[in-house]
Amino acid sequence: MFFHKHPYEPFIPKDTKKLIVGTLPPPRFSTGELLEKDVNFCYGSYYNSLWLFIDKIHNLDLRYDNSVEAIEQRKQFLISHKIGVCDIVESAEREKIDASDLGMQNIKLRDIVNYLKQFPSIETILFTGGNSKNGPEYFFRKHLKDYGLKLEVVNNEVPRIHQFSLCHPDPASGSLRTMKTVSLTSGSGAANISISRMPLFKQLKIKDPSFNTFDFRVMQYREFF
Repeated sequence: MFFHKHPYEPFIPKDTKKLIVGTLPPPRFSTGELLEKDVNFCYGSYYNSLWLFIDKIHNLDLRYDNSVEAIEQRKQFLISHKIGVCDIVESAEREKIDASDLGMQNIKLRDIVNYLKQFPSIETILFTGGNSKNGPEYFFRKHLKDYGLKLEVVNNEVPRIHQFSLCHPDPASGSLRTMKTVSLTSGSGAANISISRMPLFKQLKIKDPSFNTFDFRVMQYREFF
């Protein structure tokens, strides 16, 4: 059984407004066996593509390698745009050493709600995946139950948007803090099939035959990044 521990601590600048929440990076980031284009940082897998989408949206000309410069480029982007990263899975066990969320067992979750309390500027959670089993939204729903909280639907179209309320960090205020969650289409290649079946993707593909699943994600992510 492979013990898969998250290799990175949460990266949350003090004035963070949006928090990216996924599950776990591929096992090679925990074992240190990075590929040539991997970056040793959150969402550093070149094949996950999150940074490719962000790079395309903002024309960042990011490096894709194991250098310190590549890490700093990403940190500076997050800081300047008031975005944090805190994946919800702290550790899991796997019989097969791969990146499948479904393959995780004996899962230990991070206390995301506690981080939200520590950083009251956070307004929005961006899930890098939906509510399928062992996805970030799936785990977050389970996590909220421990606090007697639940997500309420705001928009059920992709990307799905929900909200929930937290007590204000200052108990004396007596007010509630409304948080928004957005379930973005996963950046993994496995999500390409579901994208290709979406009516919106089909419509855009008819208008422009060169339009692909990468373009679809860039279009979707642009609103939130």
